[in-house]
Amino acid sequence: MPQDVQRKRITASNIKIVAVTIVLTLLAAGVAGYFLGFRKPSPHEVKAPQTAKTGEKKILYWRSPMDPTEIYQKPGKDKMGMDLVPVYEGEQAAGPPGTVRIDPVTVQNMGVKTVIVQRKQLSREIRTVGRITYNEEKTRNISLKIGGWVEHQYVNFVGKEVSKGERLLEIYSPDLVSTQEEYLLALRYKNRLKESPRPEVVEGAESLLRSAEARLRYWDITEGQIEALRERGTITRSMVLHAPFRGIITERNVLEGGYVQPGQNLYTIVDISTVWVYADIYEYEAPWLRPGQEAEMTLSYQPGVTYRGKVVYIYPYLKNMTRTLQARIVFPNSKDFKLKPDMWANVTLRSAVAREGVAVPIQAVIRTGTHDIALIALEGGRFEPRELRLGPQAGNEFQVLEGLKEGERVVTSAQFLINSESNLQAAISKMLAPKGEEGKAGQPPQKAPVPGMEMPEQPPGAKGRSRQSPPMPGMKMP
Repeated sequence: MPQDVQRKRITASNIKIVAVTIVLTLLAAGVAGYFLGFRKPSPHEVKAPQTAKTGEKKILYWRSPMDPTEIYQKPGKDKMGMDLVPVYEGEQAAGPPGTVRIDPVTVQNMGVKTVIVQRKQLSREIRTVGRITYNEEKTRNISLKIGGWVEHQYVNFVGKEVSKGERLLEIYSPDLVSTQEEYLLALRYKNRLKESPRPEVVEGAESLLRSAEARLRYWDITEGQIEALRERGTITRSMVLHAPFRGIITERNVLEGGYVQPGQNLYTIVDISTVWVYADIYEYEAPWLRPGQEAEMTLSYQPGVTYRGKVVYIYPYLKNMTRTLQARIVFPNSKDFKLKPDMWANVTLRSAVAREGVAVPIQAVIRTGTHDIALIALEGGRFEPRELRLGPQAGNEFQVLEGLKEGERVVTSAQFLINSESNLQAAISKMLAPKGEEGKAGQPPQKAPVPGMEMPEQPPGAKGRSRQSPPMPGMKMP
């Protein structure tokens, strides 16, 4: 029995030793396989694949999978240690520098939209704000050429509407009374001497009458008043002043009973049957502004009502505070004077200048600040960037002076994505040009030193050692 137990113990121990040996062998094989399978090959072990087999495309260059602008002429690793990706012949779009080719499915997913360039008649609509004011051509000051006292005033407040010929005031003037007496005396003298046999006497009496009558006319006495004086044969103590036309009293400078000097302004009357509107126009809209063009005006308190007028004058200078050009527009007023001075109005100017040319939508133009670019959709999913020379803006379009032709198709949406790809392709084309040393396999191309940043050479024997800076004051190195 003891021998059987001893044999069993020896057999169990042997089995344990064999199992441990097998496990250790498998672990060693696994570790060795791991290191052999993931060992990085040296650059010398990397062999360039065949550039072109029978029926295969030719490799143009190699690029980094993370940075498309990092390109090489041979396979290898990029700066991040990743395998370079080949770019084959035919993947580059044919055409001018910057031309790209995009798969139709990608174009659809990007939402690319295009329109056809057309030649059309361009017109400009300018929307601005205007201020209604008086027509200065129909404004008049009422004054007298004689002095006197105001005995009665018929118009005694500002804002009153007067009709043509309406009485404004009565004035007593000693000079006017004496001139009336001279006129009546000359008239009687002429009537008495009209039968005289001496012609020179008759001519003298008529000359005296004409002189007195002329003096009355010079003082703005009307023909009707002179005729009434002649028929009446007696002087009047006061003279009535009448309104010269229909209008509004905007200024009153005399009170009843007051004395007025010759030439003193008594009233200011404005005819508002037509009004002026001053509209402010920005500088960039000046090419579309011309005298005689039609204008429309609407008022906030009259929705749905439109007034039509014309531009009559464009001032030859800009307003210093707003940097705007001022245009004067004339509008006819309604009979009940709906257009009141100092109102604000919305003004729309219709350009009378017809400019026919190639037009492109605003959405199709990429404005970089120094260049204006449009993307032309070509056949085969290719897109070409093209620089434009633009004219004035007409509504939602630009006039194209150079760069586009009628019938070409331009991109109006997603052009920024296509333009970024185009810039990338143009940069790669410049980098592939045979102007310098090509990037070596597995090594990025060397960069030129920055100007003004020259590093001094180390003395012999200092290779591998860093330059030591002098110790800072108060700091000791152990």
